Amino acid sequence: MDSSIELGLYVVATPIGNLKDITLRALEVLKKADIIAAEDTRQTSVLLDKYDIKTKLISYHKFNETARIELFLSYLRKNKSIALVSDAGTPLISDPGAVLIDAIKKEGFRVIPIVGPSAILALLSAIPRQDEDFKFIGFLPKNKNQISEIIEKNEQENLVFFESPKRIIAALETIEKTCPDRKIAIGRELTKKFEEIKVDTIQNIIEYYKNNPLKGEFAVLLYKKEVKLDIGLDKKIKKLKELDLKDKQIASILAQLYDLNKNEVYKKCLEY
Repeated sequence: MDSSIELGLYVVATPIGNLKDITLRALEVLKKADIIAAEDTRQTSVLLDKYDIKTKLISYHKFNETARIELFLSYLRKNKSIALVSDAGTPLISDPGAVLIDAIKKEGFRVIPIVGPSAILALLSAIPRQDEDFKFIGFLPKNKNQISEIIEKNEQENLVFFESPKRIIAALETIEKTCPDRKIAIGRELTKKFEEIKVDTIQNIIEYYKNNPLKGEFAVLLYKKEVKLDIGLDKKIKKLKELDLKDKQIASILAQLYDLNKNEVYKKCLEY
């Protein structure tokens, strides 16, 4: 092990498309680690070859992650450091690694994040948003009823998820049936030559992708349900305040009666 790199497991973010999106620190760790645990050794080899990195590769994916734990622990016990990478982007974000990290931390070894590219952050940084909050849910389930249930349960959240080109149309059609009035942002081929980021109604997005190539993983944000406060809300809040109800109680009552966002109503209550 190179003395300039500390002992531990390095969780290394790698490019999501453009191989130039690699940090200097990530390159240093990949060069100086004793082994690289890679989700797909063939794909990681492309990155390593570009930067002339000769570090030994060992496969680590969802089908062998439990079986690999003891092997990686044995390396750490011999004072050898490990770099963990996924196919693309930041490991553990819809990728394997959580089981390994849990075992390594229980053994008392360090887990060191090497930050970098993320499809989630790439999309969020390039689209308009009124609110900073969002909820990431990974990949959507295949079952249509489960998708609808997730959408309905989280209608007051900006939902961020991944989807494959094979399933994106079907997923969007299910979402449209569940909430036809919602807006959506979608990113495809992020950071690559044919990068595409679109913000539109679900119907327009579906129509577009039915007539255009589907290639590359999709990152998607389904905007939260728009709050409509045009129900004479001011007057209703004042009436309920006259009954000595607290702001939180008023927000809860009006949100349930008129299908509103409770947090938005609460903010309105604070104005009086």
